[in-house]
This record gives sequence, structure tokens and C-alpha cells, in this order.
Amino acid sequence: MRRPLLTLAVLLALATGSLGAAPADTPPPLPYRLADTGGGSQLITAEAPDTGSTTGTVAWWERRGGRWVEKGSAPARFGANGLAEGASREQGTSTTPTGLYDLPYAFGIEDAPVGTRYPYRKVNDDSWWCQDNASRAYNRWVEPRPDHCRADEAEHLVTYGTQYARALVIGFNYDRPVRGRGAGIFLHVNGRGATAGCVSVPAEAMAEILAWVRPERRPHIAVGTSSGPTAITRY
Repeated sequence: MRRPLLTLAVLLALATGSLGAAPADTPPPLPYRLADTGGGSQLITAEAPDTGSTTGTVAWWERRGGRWVEKGSAPARFGANGLAEGASREQGTSTTPTGLYDLPYAFGIEDAPVGTRYPYRKVNDDSWWCQDNASRAYNRWVEPRPDHCRADEAEHLVTYGTQYARALVIGFNYDRPVRGRGAGIFLHVNGRGATAGCVSVPAEAMAEILAWVRPERRPHIAVGTSSGPTAITRY
């Protein structure tokens, strides 16, 4: 008599949805909880525990059949002084700006990974990123560096052989640059420790992301904390 009773119990559990059901308080995947995902079908999330954190997680997602699916994740590093609200961040603070941003193009000292279809710019000896607030080229790649962009206010990209082996430009303060807000914010390969304001991941993860992103899918990156005024879900 025990086997029929057990079978009946299992059938009842299946009918009520209680067998193997997720806990009622399990939150939906992160993209569903964001205020905005940028309107595309690819999304990168960079989440830190709080604004004082220098580490967290980067995950990449794509939307298929009306559902967001995680395609990969990796440990991430943030600014040496943590994270700051992107709309009010100040240049030179070594903080990673929070917010939702597009990804204008990729670049690198090394060749693009096999399978890369995203616009990819190869770094050479004349490649600089201008961070000079007085320059017409503020927060722009310049090649060669013009006189109005001082060398001590610019990054000579080729000298960052590890970090800029491969990278994606994050569209922070990019379309209409605000002087003093910050320049040269990228998703790039890990260096020795925390960044000067960028987001970084291991080299293998960076290669995987570049081979995955597709321009026609309009990828964006959301950067934020797990909770509070800079919570990633606000963006």
C-alpha cells in the first residue's frame, strides 16, 4: 500500500507546483529588475556590493524569445576609490561611474579575438586617449596626439600593454562630454589591482565578451551597486 500512496503524493505535489519549485522570494534575473536595458538585445551588467567596493561581478546577457539569458560571468574590478554616481562624478577621483551606457566600439593592442564582429580599432604607437579638459578632443581617441591635447593629460594607449590588450569603450560622458566629469572609461583586461575608474575582467572573459557582442543587437552596459542610491536596478 505504500507505493500507491507515495505516487499519489508526488502527483499532488506536481499538480500544485510545490515539487522543486523555486522559493517565493527568489528575485528574477538581473536584467528584468533594471529600470532600462538600453533597448537592445545584449546587455552587460557590472555590479558591486556597495560604493566602497573595488570588486564585484560582470555578467553578459542576451534576449532571445522574449527572455533574458545569462551567457557568461566573471569577477570584476572597479575604481580604486569604489563607485560614484555617473551624473555627478568628478574626473581624477578613481571612481567607476554608475549608470547605463552604450558601447561605441572596441579596441586593443592585440588583434581582435576570433569571431569578433564589433567595430575594433587597433592600437599603435600614435594612439592616445585625450583627457585634457582644455582640448577640443576631450574624451576622444586621437591619432596622432594634437598639440591642443597635452601629453600629461592623455593616455598613451600602447603603454598599457596588459589592460588595453583588448577593451570596449564605455559611453560614459561620450556623446556630449562635460568637462571635468571624466574621460577614458573602458571595460578592459585586469591589471595588477583596482582600476583608475574603469571596469576590468580577466583576459579570457574580455576575449569572450568581444567575440559575443554584436553591433546590430545594440549592446549596453549597466554599472551599479547591489542597493542604495547607485543601485544597478535604478539604471
